[in-house]
Amino acid sequence: MNSAFETAGLVKAGKTSAAETVRAALDAIAKLDGKPSPGSRLPGGIGAFLEVFEENALARAREIDKKRASGAPLGRLAGVPVALKDNILYAGQECSCGSRILAGHKAVYNATVVEKLLAQDAVIIGRTNMDEFAMGSSCENSSRQLTRNPSHPEFPARGTTGEKSAWLQKNLEKLDRVPGGSSGGSAAAVAAGMVPLALGSETGGSVRQPASLCGITGVKPTYGRVSRYGLVAFASSLDQISPFARDTRDAALILSVIAGHAPSDSTSAREEAPDYLAGLDGGVKGMKIGIAPEFFGAGLDGQTGALVKVAAEKLKTAGAELVEISLPHTKYAVAVYYILASSEASSNLARFDGMRYGLSAEGASLGEVFCKTRGEGFGPEVKRRIMLGTYALSAGYYDAYYGKAQKVRTLIARDYAEAFKKADLILTPTSPTPAFRFGEKTADPLQMYLSDIYTIPCNLAGLGGMSVPCGRVSSGWPAGAQLLCRHFDEARMFRAARTLEENAG
Repeated sequence: MNSAFETAGLVKAGKTSAAETVRAALDAIAKLDGKPSPGSRLPGGIGAFLEVFEENALARAREIDKKRASGAPLGRLAGVPVALKDNILYAGQECSCGSRILAGHKAVYNATVVEKLLAQDAVIIGRTNMDEFAMGSSCENSSRQLTRNPSHPEFPARGTTGEKSAWLQKNLEKLDRVPGGSSGGSAAAVAAGMVPLALGSETGGSVRQPASLCGITGVKPTYGRVSRYGLVAFASSLDQISPFARDTRDAALILSVIAGHAPSDSTSAREEAPDYLAGLDGGVKGMKIGIAPEFFGAGLDGQTGALVKVAAEKLKTAGAELVEISLPHTKYAVAVYYILASSEASSNLARFDGMRYGLSAEGASLGEVFCKTRGEGFGPEVKRRIMLGTYALSAGYYDAYYGKAQKVRTLIARDYAEAFKKADLILTPTSPTPAFRFGEKTADPLQMYLSDIYTIPCNLAGLGGMSVPCGRVSSGWPAGAQLLCRHFDEARMFRAARTLEENAG
């Protein structure tokens, strides 16, 4: 599979057509993805996609080819197939957020990011599986199916579609691990080589964590850098649309396309977004990289921690200076996040009441319709978080929980502000462990929540962050290193990530 950067170049030069590129992606999805058999949630393949927009994508590709034939200039993503997480609106297509309550609901307008992708001649190829309403760390909370992590050490990730398909037919049972979540479908689609680019959404690590578990690159931009207009809200003060790619160059390319102010989004920053490809190869000489002991303590898999420390040494060898920093309130991040995010979810998801859109259960009264609709439509994890949030916001508990959590959130943000006085970037593990097996953590919500222990602080502070592959543990599954940057300093972060890639080979 060519990179997005290479694909766009070939289409612009007339060396391949957008139609040929899209057909190749559709063929890969048809051969690799698969659907669950009746009575099962495990797919007969990767299970990354909930729906493929085949007719729409091919029509779009033909339009791009006509545009090139006419001599009109093509956009930066000419003919590049892009997958969307199932909570990003694409007009005329279903958007269910992985939930029964929105099954069959079709978007009536495009998200800002979709408008920007289309303006640069990208092709939206389908919607990907996710934890219901983005609540989860494994993609196991989807109402539809499970998604397999394709990053098994034996999977021919860079082979042909035929080679990958042949391997899957013989070895599908080996893919028994989760891709991470909540954007697990988008991560798996990129990792398996079905598409070069995909969009997910981040609330507490839902792009960086699956990127780490799947061995690809995932970027969480600064809050406000990318418009949230057209993203179905989970927790509005934390949510951020975020891209997946196979490498830093492709990640920089797509972020350059989707970043920027949008008048339709009151939380969209007016800070001008640079071209992240410019200066990408500038290196890290003179940069100060912060290392926080709080991210290397109990709970971190030893081999994962060792790989991240090797990454730190590679940056040092390339000319960066490693400096120790302290982030003392990090230990409260998970507790703070699950109070604040659940509280915002309780408010945001109140709109799904059986009256306006989505599922509507029959009942003898308005209250009964409301209760039955939400009881039948929402899954266990969504109900758990709505109840947590409603409790935290209730009279008599607001100050003790929600109010106090907001104060500690401020302390966490201050920790990072102080750390960035000493360091230009911060390097940490992305996930405390490599990918875990299906069902391994579903019975213990706290253990599942701790999967995001290293990613959550970034969202609470509104920082930019990304996960880049940093090697594989002895079992062969990938690990990721996380880079964190000051607000709107993603360009520097990309330079460090590019340096790590170059040193990794």
